[in-house]
Formats: sequence, C-alpha cells, structure tokens
Amino acid sequence: MTSNSVDTALNGRQSLAFSWTTAAFFAAIHALALLAPWFFSWSALGVAVFLHWLFGSIGICLGYHRLLTHRSFQVPKKLEYAIALLGALAMQGGPIFWVAGHRQHHLHTEDNDKDPYSARRGFWWSHMMWVFYPQKKFFDCKIYQQYAPDLAKDGFYRWLDTYFLLLQIPVGVLLYLLGGWSFVIYGVFLRAVLLWHSTWLINSASHMTGYRTFNSADNSRNLWWAAILTYGEGWHNNHHAYPNVAKAGWKWWEIDMTWWAIQSLKTVGLAKKIVLPPRVAADSKL
Repeated sequence: MTSNSVDTALNGRQSLAFSWTTAAFFAAIHALALLAPWFFSWSALGVAVFLHWLFGSIGICLGYHRLLTHRSFQVPKKLEYAIALLGALAMQGGPIFWVAGHRQHHLHTEDNDKDPYSARRGFWWSHMMWVFYPQKKFFDCKIYQQYAPDLAKDGFYRWLDTYFLLLQIPVGVLLYLLGGWSFVIYGVFLRAVLLWHSTWLINSASHMTGYRTFNSADNSRNLWWAAILTYGEGWHNNHHAYPNVAKAGWKWWEIDMTWWAIQSLKTVGLAKKIVLPPRVAADSKL
C-alpha cells in the first residue's frame, strides 16, 4: 500500500507514519517461511498443522477471543493462564494488546478513526497494513490498556504483554531438539505466517464477502472458508450480532471447532457459565 492509498483510506486525513521496523520483522518471518519447501518432511508439516491449531484455535480463538475478550465462559484461573500463554505463543501480540484492540473493534466497528482495523479503509488495511502504520492510541500500552482493565491489573498478563515474543525462543529450541531445522522452519515461521493471515482474514474478508444472518449495524459476514481456516471465527456476522456468545456457528452446518473445544472443557467440568445463543440458552442449564 502506497502513502497515497493510505491517504485515500483515511479519507483525506493526515497520512500515518510507516514502521520500517515492523515491516522488516514481518518480512523476515515471511522470508524464513518461504524456506519450507527445502526443509519439507511429513512430520514437520504435522508439527505446523498441530501448532496452528493449538496456538490458533485454543490460544487465540478460544483464549484471547472468546474467553478473555468477551468472557463468553469461565475456566479455573490456572487454566485461563495456560490458555493465554498459548495465545501469546501465536505471535499476535500480548493478551492486553490483543483484547484491547478487539474490544475497540466491537465498540466502534468499521469506524475509520476508532476501529484499529476498520474494513472501510479497504481489504489490505484491515488485513495487515494497520500493523505497519501503528497508531499510538492502539499500540501504546498506557493508552490501550484502558480497554482491558481486567487484564491490565493482573501481573501475569502484564508480563505476557511485554515478553510474548521471547517465548518463541524456548519453542524454537524445543522444536530443534525434536526435529532439527525442519521442525523450526515449519513449527515457528511457516506456522506463524499461516496463522497470521488466517486470523487477519476475519478482519478483512469477513467484513466484505459472505452472507448475513443478522442485520447487525456493520458489514460483518458469515464466510464458510474463513471459518474453516480459523476454527469457527469466520461465522463473523453471528459473532457481531451476539459478541458475548461462546458459540460462533449457530446452524448445524456452520462448523465451529473452537466451540467443540469449549464443549469438551464443559464435559470435564472445566468450563462454566457458558453464554449461549438466545434461543438455545432458554432450554439449557449452562
């Protein structure tokens, strides 16, 4: 995206500063992920798929999103911390940053100034360029933590918010000991890139194409292929209509793998006070 296109996206407002440090970081991770064909093995691919699910579905979708952001259900505090740790391993920011940004997204959906990744600025802005043009109000901890005071007062979450990137070091070392550079390339770099883009599709594609079950006050859409890539998050119109509901896929064919995990936690007595869709909740003891 050029500076001119950024100006256009901002509807004539002053252009934002491009972060070359951020761009270099993401370019390096993407470049290392491109080494994957030269380090291929079926076991390495299996590691990438498993960690994409573990850090993506359990860490981000279940943990950062449905548990911490929307408080759609409750789990014991130690388990909540463990799930948040998995979210931090996804390399999508610390929990306070992620939760605060997403709460702002719901408070001011598609507002050009108040939604961190407003889809009205265009596909690429909402997909990833918002990260490369960081605005202080969304990226300065002293400012964004006001949208996540429940997490900001917790020392563990403050620590994760500061040091989440360093957690990739023990992950990389463990993967190297288990399978050499093949496991590292697939389990760290390829996994991170695939998980980034699948998550970002919810901010971009799911606000532009798909069907609408509910007449929500935004352009959120239910997008089946995005739901498959993100373990259920692609049923985005359902989510925007009822953001605090733990279940994203409401119809029988709206596959929601993250909901299956929540149900599993409930079955073993670890998930309680689960917020269900209104028509389901009336007949439920949850």
